[in-house]
Amino acid sequence: KMAADTSVDILQKVLENEILQSTKVVEEHLDAEIQKLDQMDEDELERLKQRRLEALKKSQQQKQEWLSKGHGEYREIPSERDFFQEVKESKNVVCHFYRDTTFRCQIMDKHLTVLAKKHIETKFLKLNAEKSPFLCERLRIKVIPTLALIKDGKTQDYVVGFTDLGNTDDFTTETLEWRLGCSDVINYSGNLMEPPFQSQKKYGTSFTKLDKKTIRGKIYDSDSDDD
Repeated sequence: KMAADTSVDILQKVLENEILQSTKVVEEHLDAEIQKLDQMDEDELERLKQRRLEALKKSQQQKQEWLSKGHGEYREIPSERDFFQEVKESKNVVCHFYRDTTFRCQIMDKHLTVLAKKHIETKFLKLNAEKSPFLCERLRIKVIPTLALIKDGKTQDYVVGFTDLGNTDDFTTETLEWRLGCSDVINYSGNLMEPPFQSQKKYGTSFTKLDKKTIRGKIYDSDSDDD
């Protein structure tokens, strides 16, 4: 028992020492930063302040511009004609092709409403597939719901049904956010290599590795009970 106690003591001392060391490093870093600020003359500080203010002003202007173009809220557009106009004026667009009678579209709506508020850098739209036969034909949309992910006026990718979202109706908003991040249609801050549904054990192990082909490859043979 003595030996065990001794090894615990040693371990504790090692840990305390580690903590002290890392605290010291942080303190030294802070001291260096403070010293750097102290050594800055008035002009340098003023320039730094100006640069920060300009960056802030720029990001505020960008935000206002996005909001004026209808970003920040999830909106329905009335017709195909509107689709082309909306897509032309925004760099990143997510458009949900839906049908009133499809229950899964309501699930998609719920998540897109949240994401539209969070990612104002992207425009979030919905369009009734039955009122837009030309677009559905052109974009080869066969499964409802389908999200068309558009960058710089070109459709880059599609989220077809819930296949890429863990194949479940109760996927999380984070999962959809990750999937949109994979296509770079939103500014995603998480880790793209780790889909959120990996951590949700109830989906088992069959979804731990998501084959990139599901995302970019053949997307129309998704089996949907709403088709």
